[in-house]
Amino acid sequence: MENIYLYMIIAITILAVADIIVGVSNDAINFLNSAIGSKAISLKTIMIVASLGIFVGAVFSSGMMEVARKGIFVPGEFYFDEIMYIFMAVMITDILLLDFFNTLGLPTSTTVSIVFNLLGAAVVMALIKISVSDTETISDLSRYINTEKAITIISGILLSVFIAFSVGAFVQWISRLIFTFQIENKIKNFGVFFGAIALTAITYFIFLKGLKGTPYYKELKQTLEGNETYIILASFIFWLFISFVFEKITKKTILLVVIAVGTFGLALAFSGNDLVNFIGVPMAAYHSYEAWSVSGIDASLFSMEVLDKKVPAEPLLLFISGGIMVVTLWFSKKAKTVAETEISLSRQGDTHEKFEPNAISRGVVKGASKLSDYLSVILPKSIQGKINKSFEKPNSVSKTESINAPAFDMIRASVNLMIAGVLIAIATSLKLPLSTTYVTFMVAMGTSFADRAWGSESAVYRVAGVLNVIAGWFGTAIGAFLASGTVVFLVNWNPAVMIPIFLLITAFLLYRNYKSHKENSEKLSDEDSLKETGSKSVQGVIYESATNIAAVIKRGNRIYSNAVNGLSQQDLSLLKKNKKQVSKLSDEVDSLRDNIFYFIKNLEETSLRASSFYINILGFLQDMTQSLEYISKVSHKHVQNNHKKLKFNQIKELNQISDVIEQLFSEAHDAFKTQSFEKIESVLKSKSEIYNILKSNIEIQVQRTRTEESSPKNTTLYFTLLLETKDLMNAAMNLLEEYHTQHDSRVEPAKIVDDKK
Repeated sequence: MENIYLYMIIAITILAVADIIVGVSNDAINFLNSAIGSKAISLKTIMIVASLGIFVGAVFSSGMMEVARKGIFVPGEFYFDEIMYIFMAVMITDILLLDFFNTLGLPTSTTVSIVFNLLGAAVVMALIKISVSDTETISDLSRYINTEKAITIISGILLSVFIAFSVGAFVQWISRLIFTFQIENKIKNFGVFFGAIALTAITYFIFLKGLKGTPYYKELKQTLEGNETYIILASFIFWLFISFVFEKITKKTILLVVIAVGTFGLALAFSGNDLVNFIGVPMAAYHSYEAWSVSGIDASLFSMEVLDKKVPAEPLLLFISGGIMVVTLWFSKKAKTVAETEISLSRQGDTHEKFEPNAISRGVVKGASKLSDYLSVILPKSIQGKINKSFEKPNSVSKTESINAPAFDMIRASVNLMIAGVLIAIATSLKLPLSTTYVTFMVAMGTSFADRAWGSESAVYRVAGVLNVIAGWFGTAIGAFLASGTVVFLVNWNPAVMIPIFLLITAFLLYRNYKSHKENSEKLSDEDSLKETGSKSVQGVIYESATNIAAVIKRGNRIYSNAVNGLSQQDLSLLKKNKKQVSKLSDEVDSLRDNIFYFIKNLEETSLRASSFYINILGFLQDMTQSLEYISKVSHKHVQNNHKKLKFNQIKELNQISDVIEQLFSEAHDAFKTQSFEKIESVLKSKSEIYNILKSNIEIQVQRTRTEESSPKNTTLYFTLLLETKDLMNAAMNLLEEYHTQHDSRVEPAKIVDDKK
């Protein structure tokens, strides 16, 4: 038992490295989103600048480490063994919680996670101590918890959501009024001043206010305090000169510098504020062990008043941690998944919406629309017209172009970085563990709202996404509190048994989530994924759509075959996987349909016939996927509910149908893949065979039901499969006939000129 605490320190150290990795995968990407979304500078440059910011910011972290030591609980009220159990529980639950959100691709707060983990573990440990005491009651809980500090931290985190959204929206609204969306002309007149203001704000709050969180501030205190006005004025003049010279020499906008410096500053502020979330607990655990190991006192009797004292910063540990953060930032695939969520919610143009609308998002949008109507009555029409003119956006030609284009312009990116950096730096200077996730996310949402990125076409989806993320934040707090409390209770019950068990569970869950995320992140090969057409003529659409048709037929063939095999073998896992595959195929076809507006807009006036052809093709594809989806759904439901297996003859008949469909689809796939459309006619000739088989099987099943069938579920399932198969073949044959009718056999594929050029 004597060495258990040494083993715990080793385990906590290893957990700290894992915590940095999972934490950075979620949190650190926040300061990259503005630069990535604007595409103002290359991704490699962004990563280099952010990496430098993290290393410098690691120095700023030293003043924040006290939060983990005594910010949430009163260390003098706990003994060494109890503190170690608390720290172990906090590290285990923190890693698992953050990794869960990373796997979902949702941004959450490492600050909220660590605060509520500490709070939950400390509260439960305090309750355990109270329960075995003859003199203490539940009212004595306040002796153990630093209530005032904890309330300040929690209220500051919650208040940051409102402040970040409001300030971001206001500053962006003013900025957009000045620059409009046609920034090319306005940036020449006001860009230098805007850049100087932004850079002054970033440098002052990040470098000067942020210095208050470091042990180096004492040396600069006399020089800085009392001279703030002069420093701001001098900084503004300096940056104004730099902005002017930069634009004259490079002929590029100063906003590039703002975004680069802002990314550096936000990375620095992130590292300064959030590094405590990853290594604050391990450092506190190490200092606790160091003090106890030389005391000679039993672990259950050694008071942890030592944590009340300030401990000098350990730069080496800070920089090692910074290095791990940087490596994670460069190589984490989960970080990219989290980034996609925020960028998609703040994108100015159209995108494939990640979230589905719900009743709350619809209500919020309707309420906001009515409020807007009421406010519009107050403002004169002339003023409304001028404001609306500032928010007029250039028309996008193609949805694909819109998605591949920058998510927002450099004005919004600059405001995001400036406001987020300022708010985080202020909190760091006050030694408050403000949630960088909450601030950066809500600033981005506020600027998106002010920029009218949430229009009538996307508002319900974007608001639903924001609500989902915010709900996840509350889930983080509640989950962290309950999970860490449960873990510390079990660890305290039998540490020698429970700690190894929890460490094994943690390792297993991390590995499982990694594998799950890797599998979900794997895209279909280019051959099998569906692509939007950019052609402007019938012949161009015919040849470009052929690839999609081939992919749908190939995947549809596999889905139908898996459904039949899953039923015959009662293989629930195969049927479950099949449901996911057909759902993905259906989503891709729906995505193609969403692009119809842009496709028609992009057509040449002499080729309007292509729109009718393309719409018909998409309709047939959707009919095919709907039939496949229903076949997959009822097959999975039948086996999942443990109904009677289909009879031998029914399985045999389905396999016969599956073989004929496989042969037919295989020939059709080859025709479309090789663009040998003359082969379609031979495929169409064989359609009578499958129809005759289906008709015969329906008649056989009717007779079978009248004489020998005893299972209503089997009868319903079998008839459903036959009728949906018939609908599937109708859609497939209609598609083939449409191609056969429209294709001009005199035009060879080699002679088709790419319409996109």
